Amino acid sequence: MEPEPLGAVAIVLAAGAGRRLGAVDQPKAFLPIGGRPMLTVAATAAAASESVRSLVVVAPAGWEDYAQGCVEFCGRPAVVVTGGDSRQASVRAALAVIDDAPVVAVHDAARPFAAPDLFTAVIDAIDDATIGVIPVVPVTDTVKRVLDGVVVGTVDREELALAQTPQAFATEALRAAHDRAVEAGLTLTDDAAVLELAGHQVRAVPGDPMNTKITTLFDLAQAEARMGGGDG
Repeated sequence: MEPEPLGAVAIVLAAGAGRRLGAVDQPKAFLPIGGRPMLTVAATAAAASESVRSLVVVAPAGWEDYAQGCVEFCGRPAVVVTGGDSRQASVRAALAVIDDAPVVAVHDAARPFAAPDLFTAVIDAIDDATIGVIPVVPVTDTVKRVLDGVVVGTVDREELALAQTPQAFATEALRAAHDRAVEAGLTLTDDAAVLELAGHQVRAVPGDPMNTKITTLFDLAQAEARMGGGDG
């Protein structure tokens, strides 16, 4: 009998301060939507993927216990680590505690509506020939290049796409790419970009237009309305 697959570890990033939300007294990932912390909603979706075996949650310093409480009953084992001063540093902190998982799925807690099937899709697309997979959605608006308030060009949107999370990667390849980025003094806001700069090819798969990111107060209000404004 062949051994059971090790499964993937979902890294859920929840260390952002949420300054654009005005959330000065509480990190963004802990703000409630539908009566539950945003982190709880995101982690529960990740845990519901059949390809996810466990979670590593990255929390702001001082909020580790609170984060652990948010994911205590999400459906998969979860550990909490302290985040760094950048998204890149937070991913590295999570990778440092992952040893035997061949694949990781990196996800922003600020995208609480990512469906479990999206986690499964990107994770299951990783194979011997593919070490990075991200979900993308097409750009539907006309894109203009603007300089000092003046339109200086129109960009062909046919080759453009908007990246989402979760993004799945071969663990060792992502770890090595992050190490190289640090050695080069680069700070990047997207794990696919870390892999790309290391010379690796990243595959794109269809994302979900409903997998929106909460960045502003308007986004938060929309998320609350989407959750029904109740106890969800």
